[in-house]
Amino acid sequence: MKRLIWVLIWLLSFWCTSPVWAGALSDRVSTFPDWHNKPPVDRATGDLIYPNWIAGTWHVKSTLIDLVAPLAPEIVTPGFESNRTYVNQPIAFDVRFAKQKEVIADRAFNGLNIAKAYLGDRAVLSVKVDPDSPNKQITILRDDRILTSTITGRAIETSVPDQFITSEIFQQVFRGTAQPYLNQVETTTAYKYLGDQTVAIVADQITAIYLSPQDPDYFKAGSTPVALYRYRLEFSPAGESIPLQSSLN
Repeated sequence: MKRLIWVLIWLLSFWCTSPVWAGALSDRVSTFPDWHNKPPVDRATGDLIYPNWIAGTWHVKSTLIDLVAPLAPEIVTPGFESNRTYVNQPIAFDVRFAKQKEVIADRAFNGLNIAKAYLGDRAVLSVKVDPDSPNKQITILRDDRILTSTITGRAIETSVPDQFITSEIFQQVFRGTAQPYLNQVETTTAYKYLGDQTVAIVADQITAIYLSPQDPDYFKAGSTPVALYRYRLEFSPAGESIPLQSSLN
């Protein structure tokens, strides 16, 4: 159960789209794990627009490289200590970014592949995106377990053409136990385009877990995250369906 909650917290990491002041998100990444507040974000509206160089389908290798519990031992999230066994253990899956008028993530495809990579094919039944809102996703698992995630705040930073930093805040409700599990999650990801190489894109991704107002330790934690997970992502082209851009835009 603890492993399941941790995986579902993480699988929404390919989503965001409001600008913030220059350097705000890059500074946030560079100061990890010294985080004491949520990032500067605006209310989530519309869809995330990615740079053209991320369009296509990718093989991704995700590796947990660090984890920190800033408020331990007083406050530690479920499964935090057991997650140390996954440090430096890469997990592979495919993701897709569709080029329509603009480049957007295929959230249902990405979420399903990520969930299956971590939980196994039999554990995950489906991942659905609300047709009325790109900011709401529902993951349905076996045994009547359901995760509903709603993005509430987001931001981007595009200071240089070969880098793209996103940050988003979302609310999660996990149902399927005697009492629903609620929390707030931030995912901040700094993508870097390397060009036409075996690994064409790398990303530094940090997921922060915040207590929800319903948690008895909410006021004790304040705005400080109770868990931080840092990943290294490596994107390799998946077949000929990915036109790697010769120019960055």
